[in-house]
Order: sequence, then C-alpha cells, then structure tokens
Amino acid sequence: MPRPTCCRCQRPLSHCLCPLIPDLDSHTRVLILQHPSEVGHALNTARLAALGLRNAELRVGEVFEDLPQLLEQPDYRACLLFPGEESVALGAYAPDEKPLLLVVPDGTWRKARKLLHMNPSLAALPRVSLDSAAPSRYRLRKAPEEGVLSTIEAIVAALGALEAPRGFEALLRPFDALIEGQIAAMGEEVFIRNHRR
Repeated sequence: MPRPTCCRCQRPLSHCLCPLIPDLDSHTRVLILQHPSEVGHALNTARLAALGLRNAELRVGEVFEDLPQLLEQPDYRACLLFPGEESVALGAYAPDEKPLLLVVPDGTWRKARKLLHMNPSLAALPRVSLDSAAPSRYRLRKAPEEGVLSTIEAIVAALGALEAPRGFEALLRPFDALIEGQIAAMGEEVFIRNHRR
C-alpha cells in the first residue's frame, strides 16, 4: 500500500517539506519548463523552487504550444537561463531596465537541449548565464562538469545576481533537508562509497 503523500510538496507525509518552504517575492518572474522525465524524480528541485517563489510558474511538457503567449509579457523582458558562447552574464544586466522573465529549462542537459530544439520560441530567446556560483550542494548526483548546479540552486544564484543585496538562500532549506534525508535513508557508508568525491 503506497504511503500517504503531501499534495503540495508531493513527499511522504512523514517527510513533508512544506514547513521549510519559504514564501518569497521577487521582481524577476521565473518560468520553469520541466521535462516530463523529471516529474517523478525524488529530488524534484524545480517543484520546490516554484512552491517557494510567489512570482514563479512551473510548466511540464516537451512541446509548449502556448509558449509565445507566456513569453510576451509587456512588464517583463524574457530571457533563457542557459549557458553557451552567446550567453550574457547576469551581472551585466542593468537593474533600471524592465525586470526579467527568467525562463529555466529543468531536466538533464540532454533533455534541456531537447526542450530548446522542440520549442523554437524558446531557442530564439536571448541567453543569460551565471557569472559564478558556489559549488553545488547536490551531493547525490555527480555533475558532468565543474560548476553545474541543480535547478533550484541555479535559480537562487540567478535571483541573487539580479536582485542583490537581497538573497534567496531560504529556497535551499527544503532542498538541503531533502538531500540530508536521502543520505540518512541510504546510510552514511553507502553514501561515502557511492557519492563522496
């Protein structure tokens, strides 16, 4: 028989993260486009980010038919948080301009690239990237290269860069608890053997 789960954070009721999820406002609007393969993932950090930010929306899919309408918001300037040669560091964004509609693809690098390929209006957006960020706290997943962050960590770093001196680290509280819970469930010895670098 399946364990009862929280309808909000979708964790088992015995491990509900809702008390740790903040209620943060931001000038920046965050639109998270989640690949369907991430929805059932135990560490669904995109969902945690959307729950903790008032000005955020989470959409799930591969092809987003209404994406052009979602991107055309007169009070915001849409851009895609995705690294690459043509991306501009967020530190270069001028704060006196319109606030950003920050579009964040959520999935593995391969799935995120697929989202761009399948949604031409997404691929056409100007790209921004993080100047630099603290090392990932996501100790359960081996990053393909240095400097790679989970979705929630990337959002926290991006908002911190755009809205400094205001910080958004409170968003990471449920994420940290989730990681610690997973490590506790597998046992320290298994964690050290499989995940410690």
